[in-house]
Amino acid sequence: METPFGYPVIPERITVHLGRPEESARNVEVPFSDYIKNVASSEIYPTWPENAIRANIYAQISYALNRVYTEWYRSRGYDFDITNSTQYDQAYVPERDIFENISQIVDEIFNNYVRRQGSVEPYFTQYCNGTTSTCAGLSQWGTVELANQGYLPYEILRYYYGDDIDIVRNAPVQNVEESYPGIAQRRGMRGNDIRILQGELNRIAENYPAIPRIDRVNGVFGAETEEAVREFQRIFQLEQDGVVGKATWYKVKQIYNGVKRLNELDSEGVRPEELTPVVPTEVRPGETSNEVRTVQYYLAVIGYFLEGLPEIRITGTYGPETEEAVRAFQQYYGLPATGELDRQTWNRMLLTYREISQTLAAQEYADILFPGFLQEGTEGDAVERLQRYLIALSESYPEIPRTQQTGYFGRLTLAAVEAFQALFGIPVSGIVGPATWETLTRIYLGMQAS
Repeated sequence: METPFGYPVIPERITVHLGRPEESARNVEVPFSDYIKNVASSEIYPTWPENAIRANIYAQISYALNRVYTEWYRSRGYDFDITNSTQYDQAYVPERDIFENISQIVDEIFNNYVRRQGSVEPYFTQYCNGTTSTCAGLSQWGTVELANQGYLPYEILRYYYGDDIDIVRNAPVQNVEESYPGIAQRRGMRGNDIRILQGELNRIAENYPAIPRIDRVNGVFGAETEEAVREFQRIFQLEQDGVVGKATWYKVKQIYNGVKRLNELDSEGVRPEELTPVVPTEVRPGETSNEVRTVQYYLAVIGYFLEGLPEIRITGTYGPETEEAVRAFQQYYGLPATGELDRQTWNRMLLTYREISQTLAAQEYADILFPGFLQEGTEGDAVERLQRYLIALSESYPEIPRTQQTGYFGRLTLAAVEAFQALFGIPVSGIVGPATWETLTRIYLGMQAS
């Protein structure tokens, strides 16, 4: 089952800190279902009515998943997902005995969780025992009384958390990667991670209006995004370089979680439209697409300049040649050699291409190497080269309207790019990515040579 980009999954394992967050204590990594069995056996009684037990386990699962999904602790620099301190989280007692009936129920429902209707993230199902401590969420002893009155688990949860909750069932179980892409995000890059970042910065800007709004939430890291990042870094006392490295990435996550109250009962929630991907989340063998052309472009350049890696043709089809090139690249960098493009391979490919292009910036290749994504509002030498190529092509292809060589990507350049893309069978986006750039420079150089 393929998981939609940005949606929750059930982690195979969870890392528990055996103490308060700031306390020096060891971490233990355990299978997620074993963790829930331990928590349930530590917090509730196996003699309770089954409906009460189930309601409590749903709350315990959802609480833990909320911590994992929002990276509550990891966004603060900790190396664990949750603590076993009941002052902050749920009870977890290493090596304790597990009650058999609780174990059986967890095995049945550990990949089900509570969420608010219209929201994506696991709901922050706050709860307390209802005797020595009380809270605005679920009362554990109160669930016993409701179960004895005939309430079903879902009805018990609605009683405490409101009528607008759903239970997500049979969520996929897989290894959970950290949200940080693994490479710094900067101007000229494009991807779903940047799309998410832009949306988060815009939401933060509602509470911190000094941060300029990003009008084009399209996954392209342009001048608007860089300006917003710089202001965010200034406000939160980070290095103001306009680059989203790990420190900035997780500070954005932390503040976004805070302004959205994702770890509160009155959470604003993450809406599905906030996670709409701008590029396919996976590129698979056998596929024909513009994204495949992008992958092939990077591999072709890398193969040309790095000895031992194959050069490939840019065809747009992920055939055996591309699969073998991906596998060779993965072997070269010590990655799992699957021949399939996963997130780790993609990020390593982007980093390698960037290193090559920076090394060759002052050489004769500078005019033809893809300079980074260009869109309306971009300015600089790369835009001026783009305009020069488009002007030359417009003399032979009247379908391409003539632009001006100003170095600023305005409406005239946008119209010329869109016309070029339509003419040469590239998806019309008005954004100049590797596929558009490769086609443009190839045709331009061909004209110059003839």
